[in-house]
Amino acid sequence: MNNSYDLIVLGGGVLGTFHAYHAINKGFKVALIEKDAQPQGATVRNFGQVVPSGMDSKWQNFGRESLAIYKEIQSQFDISVRQEGSIYLASNEEEVQLLEELKEINDSNSYSSELLTKKQCLENYPNLREDYVKAGLFFPEEVKVEPRVMINRLHQYLKQKGLDIYTGETVLECDALRSGVQLYTSKSRILSSSKVIICNGSEFKILYPKLFEESDLIVSKLQMMQTKAQPNYMLPSSVLTGLSIRRYEAFAECPSYASIKEKEDSESFERKWGVHILFKQAADGSIIIGDSHEYAPAGRIDKLGFDLNMDVDNFIIEEAKKIFDLPTYDIQNRWFGMYSQCQNSDIFQHTIDEDIHIVTGIGGKGMTGSAGFAKQNINSIFNLEHA
Repeated sequence: MNNSYDLIVLGGGVLGTFHAYHAINKGFKVALIEKDAQPQGATVRNFGQVVPSGMDSKWQNFGRESLAIYKEIQSQFDISVRQEGSIYLASNEEEVQLLEELKEINDSNSYSSELLTKKQCLENYPNLREDYVKAGLFFPEEVKVEPRVMINRLHQYLKQKGLDIYTGETVLECDALRSGVQLYTSKSRILSSSKVIICNGSEFKILYPKLFEESDLIVSKLQMMQTKAQPNYMLPSSVLTGLSIRRYEAFAECPSYASIKEKEDSESFERKWGVHILFKQAADGSIIIGDSHEYAPAGRIDKLGFDLNMDVDNFIIEEAKKIFDLPTYDIQNRWFGMYSQCQNSDIFQHTIDEDIHIVTGIGGKGMTGSAGFAKQNINSIFNLEHA
């Protein structure tokens, strides 16, 4: 490998990898450095749902761009993308009202969605409980991926396009020069680049500890689980439910959202732990169920602990059983993921000496928004907006 690049990206998760993807497509010579043998963070510890429908207007645009990018890559190289759509299921009249209002917003934004009656929902979704569902809002363009498969196959695809990937290697020093940047790694490697983008929170903390401590980054811990393979059962799309309707940013733009939220019990278990119920069938026939949200400052991630809160897991399962009578709720895997986000902005961005760009804290928008956001950000960093 030649040790001189136009761009070096730190962090092999979805946000860093799509920055590399767009730079490669612009004809730049690019390297990606991942501190582990393969990504271990939020990118591989989530549902793998690409759902622009759940985002506010700004990020929905990035998410819709991401959908096009995922589908374009899938047409050339199998990265596990499946276009099966997403549905939000309303459990009461307030949630039905929010679905109707979001449908109007989507229509004005030319984003395809379809309101389904209770009867249509019951016909389309096997074992959905009649005493739960009132209506649904379906988004046919949305996709899902197998996260742990997708990111590694995306790396394989980008290697074919000329990306150099260094794995199991941490950047210990990042020096801005008169022209460009020089990096020193844990394997005694010296690399130089015109630009560096840091998308890895760990290396952000190592390289710029004071800036990291002064940032408004917080970390969210999410609990998820995976059932055993469901015998003779197919869930036709990703499913988001009433608690998701009450949580997702997209619905906050609906006229009745604020008044509906005011009526909620602020002391409820689901509010305390940020629980909303999602279902996604994995490629092996199992169902991924979750999730929850527990927060701590990024500098005090230890406060979140190493253990799963079984009260949270048990609550999620009991709520899930009120929605679907799955053939089995036997759980084969449980885990938690962590992602960073900003308290006061939608993503953390900071530039050091013109050529070092820190881009992190994308929160729960990573799988959906990274591909579209990274396209715009590469254009901005390399001054290509009007090229």
